[in-house]
Amino acid sequence: MKEDSGDSIKNKVYEHRVLRRMSQKELANAVGVSKQTIFVMEKNNYSPSLVLAFRIANYFEVDINQIFSYVRKDDNND
Repeated sequence: MKEDSGDSIKNKVYEHRVLRRMSQKELANAVGVSKQTIFVMEKNNYSPSLVLAFRIANYFEVDINQIFSYVRKDDNND
């Protein structure tokens, strides 16, 4: 079994969604997932697939790195 590295993906989905004055449901419908998926992603409790990450970035018309960032365990001071 693989060991969990402790690395994570942080995101700014909430910030982008609020700036567009959208509900979680509206964003979920736009990118083809459930409202629950958006909810847990915004809480940083879910790392999306690359496909979903690109869908979200494309929807907001920004580079994927403006929404999603990779955080190494050693860099994560939470």
